[in-house]
Amino acid sequence: MRKSFSFEHPRHKPARVVEHIKHQIRKYLKRERGKTLPDGMDFWAFDCKVGREGPERSLAERELAKAIDEAAEAGWESVYVELVAQAVKRRGKKPAAEPDEEA
Repeated sequence: MRKSFSFEHPRHKPARVVEHIKHQIRKYLKRERGKTLPDGMDFWAFDCKVGREGPERSLAERELAKAIDEAAEAGWESVYVELVAQAVKRRGKKPAAEPDEEA
């Protein structure tokens, strides 16, 4: 998803517009996570970027809502959000050495 969201709406208060933006993003993330993973992959990870008119900074998925709130409080007219899904293989711990079994 590469989309610019406007904080201004003629009939809605800014707080409701921010909540609507967050809802759209959550809905997109849920839809992407529901897609079938390629063989050998464990989960979907997202590269998240936020900016005023283009991708200015990268951030973690959990920080996305806070970044949108900060943009609204800073008085931005709109916020650009870029979410790119990637299939990822989980990096596991090294298997512990099995103790020698004595009979």
